[in-house]
Amino acid sequence: MSYLNDEDSEGGGYWLPNIQRPFVWSQEQITRLFDSIMREYPISTLLIWKTKEPVKHRRFIDNYHRHIKLTDFYVPEHRRQKMMVLDGQQRLQSLFIGLKGSYEGKQLYFDVTSGQVAAPEDIRYRFAFREGAAIAWPWVLFKDIIFQTNKLDLQIAKSLVDVAGVHLEEAEWTAVQMNVARARQEFVNGDNITFQELDSVDNPDAYKVDDIVEIFIRANSGGTKLGRSDLLFSLLTSSWDEADSELEELLGKLNQTGFAYDRDFILKSCLTMLNRGARYEVGKFRDGKTKEEIVEKWPELSKAILATHDLIQSGTYIRSDRAMPSYLALIPLIYYRYHYPALFKANTQLPEYLLRVLVTGAFGGNPDTLIDRIVRSIQEQKDFVLNEVFGVIREAGRSLEITPHVIFEQGYGSREIHLIFNLWYSTFNYKPAYNGNTPSVDHIFPQSLLRAVKMINPDTGRKSLMKYQQAFRDQIANCMLLTADENGAAGKTDMAPKDWFARSRFSSVAEQEKYLALHLIPQDPALWDIDRFEDFLEARKELIQGKFANMLQKTES
Repeated sequence: MSYLNDEDSEGGGYWLPNIQRPFVWSQEQITRLFDSIMREYPISTLLIWKTKEPVKHRRFIDNYHRHIKLTDFYVPEHRRQKMMVLDGQQRLQSLFIGLKGSYEGKQLYFDVTSGQVAAPEDIRYRFAFREGAAIAWPWVLFKDIIFQTNKLDLQIAKSLVDVAGVHLEEAEWTAVQMNVARARQEFVNGDNITFQELDSVDNPDAYKVDDIVEIFIRANSGGTKLGRSDLLFSLLTSSWDEADSELEELLGKLNQTGFAYDRDFILKSCLTMLNRGARYEVGKFRDGKTKEEIVEKWPELSKAILATHDLIQSGTYIRSDRAMPSYLALIPLIYYRYHYPALFKANTQLPEYLLRVLVTGAFGGNPDTLIDRIVRSIQEQKDFVLNEVFGVIREAGRSLEITPHVIFEQGYGSREIHLIFNLWYSTFNYKPAYNGNTPSVDHIFPQSLLRAVKMINPDTGRKSLMKYQQAFRDQIANCMLLTADENGAAGKTDMAPKDWFARSRFSSVAEQEKYLALHLIPQDPALWDIDRFEDFLEARKELIQGKFANMLQKTES
């Protein structure tokens, strides 16, 4: 790890070329890597390019967090010798974070008593990213084992136990000693990380920059370490100086409120907008036109993507990745915005298209062909005609019908409940004054009220068993959409429905009836009582099915 980000070390230090994608490994993937090393599993050979070329490169990240900007890690170009990591970024970066830095503010800890025999797919040596204040034995900071100098393994093990102030039985003390010794062997004394070097310093004619890009693609295209879009992006960045920073800036704008757009989506959108088809093909980026056209038209391409994202936020209640089952459903809208911006702005049917295809999963699997067919419909109609687009989707064998099961399997906290509510509350105001003032899902019969309902325990004969379990309480028939004011401290909170829907809360009977109709609340006040909860649910389910009657799939009787 001492060679990373250190230009004074042997070879000029190890760095990441900007053709590399961002770091994407999760905490679980990192901890599995450390477990693999402790188990002496091979972790594959790294591919390193030794060069003096002034290629764009960046430092490895020490303290990782999800909103990190790669541009903050860029290093000025120079003609000094350096070692560029072409294959193995995720592994090296994970090791660097675990041993030298942190992940979302948490450092890597090790259960120093773990190591029991486990199946190959199970975890044997337990690692976890945790905050120091909540740590207790047997979890120890892993770097305290690795970065100890002038101490024997036994001394390190003893110091860990002394600091924790614990008394160990013989078996546990033996496990601690063995784990410290193994960690020191694998991470300090051993030579477990091997690499293949491409030398352009001693043999400057062997590997040019174009050769390296090609090698980079071939080295990664056979596995799952990089997506196809990342490989195509490597071609783009080799000829567009600002590609990485421009793309990161766009992704930063798109994801700043909790979305998860990625390069894959951006490049597929660009290919579609430029009428190259949605399918990834390396030949498209080597045709001498596509990547040049992306560079030339990037301002308008990115503007179309941002405008479509704005439509989501202004015209629907989709506020984060939690309510976006498929980003690919946006690509036809992005194409429409790029080629017909005025019509896009005036078309009021676009939110209905998006919500319908997301709820029904019409863009599941591989939708490249479907995207291309919708694009052809837009070209033929010179507009985005909703019925025509829905016809194309159905002709492709994809359903747009919503079954009762699709609706009623949703509940409080589910991924698609906001999509259902978007279709349901078509007249609801989704344009809050500020981001924190968004509508929220709330229980009609409050959790606290339902948890207090008991039924007889057959073992004791007493009313001690909770009658309504969480899944029953959380079902969509017991949920409604409230404004931020309604759900605030002075709003509904734990108010019972018989009080929340009471006539006294409204200025007129007409206002009360309008409110009940909007939320599909049964009009009979007797059903608002806790004793009629199950009857209320059944009555409300009928109202919900009636609301979606025109969309519900017809079933055989």
